[in-house]
Amino acid sequence: MSNPETGVDDVRWRLDDLHDDAADVKESLATADEAAEAFAEEYQGRIAELPPEALATALEELDAIQDRLGRAHAYAHLHWSTDTNDGERGALLQSVRETYNRIHQKLLFVEVEWANVEEAHAEEVLAHEALRDYRHHLETEYLQKEHVLSEPEEKVLSEKSITGKQAWTRYFDETLGATRYELDGDELTQEEILSKLYEPDRELRRNAALAFTEGLKDNRRTLTFVFNTLLSDKASTDRLRGYDHWLESRNLSNEVDDETVQALIEAVTGRYDLVARFYQLKQQLLGLDELYDYDRYAPVGEADTTYEWDEARSMVLDAYGDFHPDMQSVARRFFDEEWIDAAMAEGKRSGAFSHGTVPSAHPYVLLNYAGKPRDVQTLAHELGHGVHQFLAREQTIFHHGTPLTTAEMASVFGEMLVFQRLMRREDDPQNRLAMLVSKIDDTLATVFRQVAMNRFEDRIHTERRKEGELQPERFDEHWMETQEAMFEGSVILGDHYRHWWSYIPHFLHTPGYVYAYAFGELLVLALYARYREAGDAFADQYLDLLRAGGSDWPHELVGELGVDLEDEDFWHKGLSQIEELIAEAESLADSGSESEEARIEAR
Repeated sequence: MSNPETGVDDVRWRLDDLHDDAADVKESLATADEAAEAFAEEYQGRIAELPPEALATALEELDAIQDRLGRAHAYAHLHWSTDTNDGERGALLQSVRETYNRIHQKLLFVEVEWANVEEAHAEEVLAHEALRDYRHHLETEYLQKEHVLSEPEEKVLSEKSITGKQAWTRYFDETLGATRYELDGDELTQEEILSKLYEPDRELRRNAALAFTEGLKDNRRTLTFVFNTLLSDKASTDRLRGYDHWLESRNLSNEVDDETVQALIEAVTGRYDLVARFYQLKQQLLGLDELYDYDRYAPVGEADTTYEWDEARSMVLDAYGDFHPDMQSVARRFFDEEWIDAAMAEGKRSGAFSHGTVPSAHPYVLLNYAGKPRDVQTLAHELGHGVHQFLAREQTIFHHGTPLTTAEMASVFGEMLVFQRLMRREDDPQNRLAMLVSKIDDTLATVFRQVAMNRFEDRIHTERRKEGELQPERFDEHWMETQEAMFEGSVILGDHYRHWWSYIPHFLHTPGYVYAYAFGELLVLALYARYREAGDAFADQYLDLLRAGGSDWPHELVGELGVDLEDEDFWHKGLSQIEELIAEAESLADSGSESEEARIEAR
């Protein structure tokens, strides 16, 4: 697991800004429990009658309790994430979740009582200046009123979630975290085996894909059962809460209406021709007769470049600094103050994330850094999240986070800044082509692949509710059909690929999440176009947008930067910019072919 050539082995985070150790966590939770008891004694049964100033005071007290709870949970989760095989860390996480849940139940009366406030009174209260820092949170909570159950029912659902969804998702994570994939005599983690799909050696890519499939097949019965269980769990919760369809709760949480999401999905699926067009170009560039699933991320041109950690750090910080010095200074703190865990380590969670924790603390970034060009982009992506989460600490805990529709905005924008800086520095047309193809690879994965996965989710949730438990072959069929639709024949999906639905955590952790990636990518394309038009003045506005966190509706916040999310043509404008990237790659490829022909003739 060690990767000394990247200089990343010692890049481990320090969690003592949250808590010193497990004992400190438990002591803090005990204090939070006492505060929750006192809060309930003071306010239970009175939320509907509180005048605005008193309600603001109550929410301020609730903010402090939630912040303390969030610190404890963040510590336990982050501590476990770096070694999911450690039983003591898992036990601490479970203990914290159980205690957190028990304390949370004492506070559930707030949302239940607020949901039952008369509409006229709610409007009057929301208009008061005293609730300015809490207004949007209260607005969104009130919109959920028809889906909020009685307090005893809410407590039961909360209690059972610990041994229900949360337990099953943890089991899923630990199962895949412990799985090893055999390749050329080595036992590789998921992160290591999937990184081979980006290698220039086609045989290596093929063997890695087959080895990964064998590991998934070994877990096939377990993963199928976990999926069926969590699909059923969500169906029952949605039924109890009165949601009309499987995605309604996610859309409400994302603060976006069903019509907007449907327009996004229809716009993206309506341009699957762009996917086929790009992969036909990539097949030509790779000189292949046929392009298989394991060829999709094959590099074009030089691909054996390894970026040491310090070099990656400089690339990202320089790109952020070109945009705005404040953005650079915040990002630098992640490195200087040890808020990043980037080493490849046994038992560590795969993938990458930025955990926003709570306003009184700061975010933490987890990576599995292998030194590849895409790892640099991942660093830029997660630091984009981190800067957003750090700046939004100015908000209360209720507005500190953002809906998923704008949660990916800063991360994708951070990637774009690094990519554009590297492109400006590169003069060689072939290198520019290689970089552009890699960028389009990522863009298609973020927009089209995520929407194709949404189509898979839609099928499995719908069928689970209508037909009952799905056999693994039905998951396979839905997966292959929705993936093949996206490629329009440009990529051959091998029989092994039918198992690859089973490792994707978003389907289980956050059902309905995936379309938010497409939302965020197309939003960033629009924001970056505005940046090119407005110049430096845009940068200050953009940082103000990040500082706003989730304090207003997404369309209102981005509207301040001249982007209209309610424009019917919005998604098509973003897709047209992807088409421009593909056209630029085609042009560079044609230029390269002409240059090669000229060199041959000269010889």
